[in-house]
Amino acid sequence: MALIEEIRNAQRAKGPATVLAIGTATPDNCLYQSDFADYYFRVTKSEHMTELKKKFNRICDKSMIKKRYSHLTEEMLEEHPNIGAYMAPSLNIRQEIITAEVPKLGKEAALKALKEWGQPKSKITHLVFCTTSGVEMPGADYKLANLLGLETSVKRVMLYHQGCYAGGTVLRTAKDLAENNAGARVLVVCSEITVVTFRGPSETALDSLVGQALFGDGSAAVIVGSDPDLSIEQPLFQLVSAAQTFIPNTQGAIAGNLREVGLTFHLWPNVPTLISENIEKCLTQAFDPIGISDWNSLFWIVHPGGPAILDAVEAKLSLDKQKLKATRHVLSEYGNMSSACVLFIMDEMRKKSLKEEKTTTGEGWDWGVLFGFGPGLTIETVVLPSIPRDSNGVKMWKI
Repeated sequence: MALIEEIRNAQRAKGPATVLAIGTATPDNCLYQSDFADYYFRVTKSEHMTELKKKFNRICDKSMIKKRYSHLTEEMLEEHPNIGAYMAPSLNIRQEIITAEVPKLGKEAALKALKEWGQPKSKITHLVFCTTSGVEMPGADYKLANLLGLETSVKRVMLYHQGCYAGGTVLRTAKDLAENNAGARVLVVCSEITVVTFRGPSETALDSLVGQALFGDGSAAVIVGSDPDLSIEQPLFQLVSAAQTFIPNTQGAIAGNLREVGLTFHLWPNVPTLISENIEKCLTQAFDPIGISDWNSLFWIVHPGGPAILDAVEAKLSLDKQKLKATRHVLSEYGNMSSACVLFIMDEMRKKSLKEEKTTTGEGWDWGVLFGFGPGLTIETVVLPSIPRDSNGVKMWKI
């Protein structure tokens, strides 16, 4: 038993998991929200639905989104009109596009993260890949490993159809891998392309219209590892704790169903209320052990499911307006990119910190929380303090 314990101790890292680098990517095709209703009803051959278009315009106006990015172009819709129809069989062509493009977009983000990290890609020991679409075998994780030229021994985890909470799921998974495998360096990639959910309007499916107004394409990558070598690695955040819970009796609140017509999207109108009424319990469970109960003392990285969710959370917790500033910025500039969103916000948060950060004496940490919300209703909660700097702006490491 003593020998086994020695082996196990040698296998584990000594310190907590840290985020060592972040990279993001989007398709080139940019859609501006101010004229998206005109574009959407034109490319879906639905311009005769004038009253529904007015309603959709109002949804777009209230979305607080300025622009989004999309792999799907007008030319592609002309070539494959079933994608733009409301309920036409189209899964085959959607799958054909997605299974090729999801790993490619993931590669763009991963290369940026690897460049920032600055270490040989041969040091990547684990790969966690997450996407809401494009299920196949071998999966997007395998394709990405080949696109990047990772070692054939890289240990892969593939997460499909998790939905919008999964930005927290991948960090929780990476934390466990990094802390339980000494020397592990985990490449985490979330890549989302909305080809699978795009479809034309219908008077009977207003929740689908909300999705058309909110979702955008994007990919984000982070590298996670414990016990960083401070001579060559720059830790950004610690992953102190990570938890998942679901709200009882809400399995239909946010739902997606993969059918011949693609992935259909369903949403209860009271989702913002359900999330706001349950979020403080998650905060209390996460921060009671640390002795924090002032939610305005934290920095916030929150999945931007939509402005109504952010408004409800802000009001329920009496948050200062600037607390969700980074989240609202990402929503405005990219829309809801499902699992990738919180990683974009994490990137925005560290960029903002670099611009505004004053020198510190290192007497403590800036504690933060990351939330993912999605089907279930599922809530992911990650506690992640940033790493303070000394008077010369150098990261000061401590366990």
